[in-house]
Amino acid sequence: MTGETEKPFANDLRSFGRKRSRKPSPRQRHLMEDALPRLRLSLEALRKQPLSELFASSIAEVWLEVGFGGAEHLIHQASANPTVGLIGCEPFEDGVIKALTAIEQRGLRNVLLHPDDVRPLLRALPSACLSKAFILFPDPWPKTRHAKRRLVSKPFLDSLAEVMEPGAELRIATDIDAYARTVLEAAIPHPGFRWTARQPGDWRTPWPDWPGTRYEAKAHREGRRPMFLTFVRA
Repeated sequence: MTGETEKPFANDLRSFGRKRSRKPSPRQRHLMEDALPRLRLSLEALRKQPLSELFASSIAEVWLEVGFGGAEHLIHQASANPTVGLIGCEPFEDGVIKALTAIEQRGLRNVLLHPDDVRPLLRALPSACLSKAFILFPDPWPKTRHAKRRLVSKPFLDSLAEVMEPGAELRIATDIDAYARTVLEAAIPHPGFRWTARQPGDWRTPWPDWPGTRYEAKAHREGRRPMFLTFVRA
């Protein structure tokens, strides 16, 4: 990929797998070389300009999606909320290409992409700049020896809390029981977040504006029940 990157800190364990699956077609390569530089969120620019000024259209608030996969949810939210600036973070090249394709086809002006590890981005974002964040079906790292690579952890939530404004909403979806347990063990005692669930239906039912994703569909096909966890920045 073209564009700037920031090296992760030494304790930033890789929380995602491979970054590409196949050689891009000429059209896809054109998107990566032409569209991505225009839509990439510059970490250097973040240090010099207000975040709201980096979007091509006027925005009232900023949301972040970490690991947008096939970009269905990212594009849905950007289309439905034209005054919201969406930052989509995804290190997997195939997902970035899907997002670029949809952004170009729909002419969306309220989306910026960070095609890399989210943690350098979190360190570059200004404090209390996000009013909503999404982590949807993250890599579960199911093997015990790999569990330490799961993205959601106390240190990660520390970084996320720093860039979320008070009252901001954090949505996390997973279809893996062990990952849900990891999320709750990290988030419930965290002073920066409050779990909003009052009854089982609160985490078994998708959010009202949920469009569905291919990962959710795969979970249902394979007999797993997705969980939709909502937290509020304290």
